[in-house]
Amino acid sequence: MLSKQNLVVCFRAEPVEKRLIARIDEAWSSSLNIINVGQSDVAEALLEADYFCGHAKVPVNWKQIISQKRLQWIQSSAAGMDWCLVPETIESDVRITTAAGVLADQVAEHGLALILAWGRNLRSFIYDQRVEYGNPDYRKFKRKPTFDLITKTVGIVGFGGVGRRFSEVVSPFAGRILAVDLFPSAKPKHVAELWSADRLDQLLAESDVVFLSLPLNSETRGLFDVDRLAKMKRGALLANLARGPLVDSDALVASLESQRLGGFVADVTSPEPLPPDSPLWDFENVIITPHVAGQIGWRFDDVCDIYCENVRRYRAGEPLINNLSHQGKIWGFPLRDGSTPLWIDLKKNYSTRRPLNRETYDFSHF
Repeated sequence: MLSKQNLVVCFRAEPVEKRLIARIDEAWSSSLNIINVGQSDVAEALLEADYFCGHAKVPVNWKQIISQKRLQWIQSSAAGMDWCLVPETIESDVRITTAAGVLADQVAEHGLALILAWGRNLRSFIYDQRVEYGNPDYRKFKRKPTFDLITKTVGIVGFGGVGRRFSEVVSPFAGRILAVDLFPSAKPKHVAELWSADRLDQLLAESDVVFLSLPLNSETRGLFDVDRLAKMKRGALLANLARGPLVDSDALVASLESQRLGGFVADVTSPEPLPPDSPLWDFENVIITPHVAGQIGWRFDDVCDIYCENVRRYRAGEPLINNLSHQGKIWGFPLRDGSTPLWIDLKKNYSTRRPLNRETYDFSHF
């Protein structure tokens, strides 16, 4: 009798909750041996994997794994795919599907929160409320300038799941919304212009706020360098909710020091975590959060939604959601060209989310 194939599951530092493993096991009809590990064990476990569902946040020997020709399918629990898209996996026959769009609601909301907090000068007001030593404005009723979105132009760089959702949540506030994307199709009515990627510099010149929601790959790494930051409107705000290395850190600091850039808010940095001695911590017009935009209580339930549906499709021979073509592997996201169903378009049909309560969700991991 043939032994069962191995499915490795790893979402975070600790093994996945039993209730989620039960959902995955049911989707596979208990036909696989599920190896449920945390980040400390995932690299070793992947050497014995036929399938993987999760996100490895530690170094993995992808060259060895691919050379074994055992791994058949990676379902990422993250939207960003730079963690596994090395040359070996890109050129392999391993099927890769992403979680693009799974956390779009949360990341878009977090981005809006950071932009509004920066615009209303909340960082400065909270500082005056909380810090006594060396602060002449400690607990004084002192008004400071604020920034309104109502008349401003918001530019979105990367119009995939997060970019589209952000355009929806920011639309009641923004005076005008622009966007650029490799696949500038299906423009929503609330977006004034959806341009091809070669018009990025025009978007930067016209935008008061620039929101980054594009993948990290060989073409986008360091995309916002000295020259590109100089093309932004003077005094504009840069918001990075995608990947830290999209922005050259030295160029960013220089632009902030010269006051060419009006401010910077981000949930991601380069390097990450940001060292305590980084000058970015010291700017009054910078707000940084520690990569928590997707830290919502039910996020792994949502990951299970897409994975279990993809398991059903995989076993039935149907097209997989968020499947990466070869070009998709190179760019790091599922293409909006009709080649694959997209979760951002389908998730309302499959959601099994339940009302959040402390009996169901373990908050110790968040």
